[in-house]
Amino acid sequence: MFGNIGWGEMLVLVVAGLVILGPERLPGAIRWTTGTVRQAREYLSGATSQLREDLGPEFEDLRQPLSELQKLRGMTPRAALTKHLLDGDDSFLTGNFDKPVKPVSDNQPQPQPPTPAPEPPRTPGVTPFDSDAT
Repeated sequence: MFGNIGWGEMLVLVVAGLVILGPERLPGAIRWTTGTVRQAREYLSGATSQLREDLGPEFEDLRQPLSELQKLRGMTPRAALTKHLLDGDDSFLTGNFDKPVKPVSDNQPQPQPPTPAPEPPRTPGVTPFDSDAT
């Protein structure tokens, strides 16, 4: 139930409880909280075992769609689209489909990237103006 709370969070909770409740009432509050959590776990395990006894083999048929729903809850929208619409192939979403990959051999020279054109000299005090941008 509290599996995702780390030691740092527990320390913060104990310090906050110590400040809010004080050292006199903190042990009693901890005992009450642990007893309540233990009782809730017993109720839940009892309800689960009661359902398992009442439903028998149909209980597993009920659990299977719930486990599938739990898997879907953990998915991101992109992962859900990729899985259900694209059958797991996300090359359409990454955009790598338009650049074919060519193997590079040792005998061919490597292509050099184009060098950028030099910028025209600027006049001090004059703001550059781009007529294409307006």
